[in-house]
Amino acid sequence: MYRVWNFLTNYSLLLILGALIALIWANTDPSSYHHFVDFVIWDNAPVGHLHDGHRTLTLHYLVNDLLMAFFFAIAAKEVWEAVILSNGSLRGKKAATPLFATLGGMLGPITVYLGLALIMGSDTYSAVANGWAIPTATDIAFSYIVGRIVFGAGHPAVRFLLLLAIADDAAGLIILAVFYPSGDLAPQWLLLSLGAAITVYMLANWLPRKLDRGNQTRPTSTWVRKRLNFWPYLLAASASWYGFMQSGLHPALGLLPIVPTIPHADRAFGIFAEAEQYLTDLLNQIEHALKHPVEVILFFFGLLNAGVEFSFIGDATWLVLAGLLIGKPLGIFVFGWLAAVPMRLGIPEGMRIIDLVVIGCVAAIGFTVSLFVASVAFDAGPVQDAAKMGALFSFAAAVVSIAVGKLLRVEKTTN
Repeated sequence: MYRVWNFLTNYSLLLILGALIALIWANTDPSSYHHFVDFVIWDNAPVGHLHDGHRTLTLHYLVNDLLMAFFFAIAAKEVWEAVILSNGSLRGKKAATPLFATLGGMLGPITVYLGLALIMGSDTYSAVANGWAIPTATDIAFSYIVGRIVFGAGHPAVRFLLLLAIADDAAGLIILAVFYPSGDLAPQWLLLSLGAAITVYMLANWLPRKLDRGNQTRPTSTWVRKRLNFWPYLLAASASWYGFMQSGLHPALGLLPIVPTIPHADRAFGIFAEAEQYLTDLLNQIEHALKHPVEVILFFFGLLNAGVEFSFIGDATWLVLAGLLIGKPLGIFVFGWLAAVPMRLGIPEGMRIIDLVVIGCVAAIGFTVSLFVASVAFDAGPVQDAAKMGALFSFAAAVVSIAVGKLLRVEKTTN
């Protein structure tokens, strides 16, 4: 439990603090708040928002498009290990039902969001349709901690929830890349990202191991690790990020091609496992080195994105909430049941089918990624602000989860 609270404190409380400051600031002095968000750091810069043939680097762009790339790199690291390692949590039959439930946890919110928007009229639908992905997100840290409160630390549903949240993150990264480009697409620039990934893998990972083959002292790999450390990967990451920016894909995803090229451990203990901090492979060391910088980045992300005036609460707010609070539990239950019963993939021993409803309620806490998607799905204005408010209000899912858990008589398991 210490590891979970430590993670929550490190990554999430600063984010909440930034969001609270933003809400207070935007509702007391909106003019100065928006001036702060749009503060121009460098006009005619080599990176930044493209406008009238030149780029402008603003504070908002620096945080959302450049620095948040490190946050998504950490998320990608957890997904990569869950998929590639032999004991990865998203491998084998144990992951089948959670993966199906994840699919339901995305299709359910999309259906509810777009369905209700259609019922509200063509004008509303046209205004909010592009935000369909906002309620598909699940905040891993907050969902995990609420799951432990509802089910108890030792309940198999908590592990199920974590598998679902990791898979949800993976799907969310794909959705951001495919459906929310940051500009006109120029896919040829992705060759720069691909080339950077292949080059750094061959020169800093594959070649040293090949030269050390048959020599247990591994002199070349040791020299590369001690002398060069993470620098080749940082250089490759910079090139990859620039390729994403020029390609029109969201540059916050620009480090994703580099993550798989970094030497990693032979096994993973999980994002909240105490043993994770003792792994000495380069990938884990880079993650640990990024911990404190990412804390600060998330604070500024909350500060620059959560400043919504309460007067902007509107249709998008309720659609995002409905997608999360209705679509998530319904989709996770239906698809989880289909996988567990008709398809006979089963669920973990000690877990009931009805627990899928409670898991769906817990997974409805969107917050971080929902807030990010809202910021890229809509142009700045009332609709974006209303959608962001829905992402912030998704914290209500914690209270709903506890109530539904009691209603469905969840028996807590502490060991």
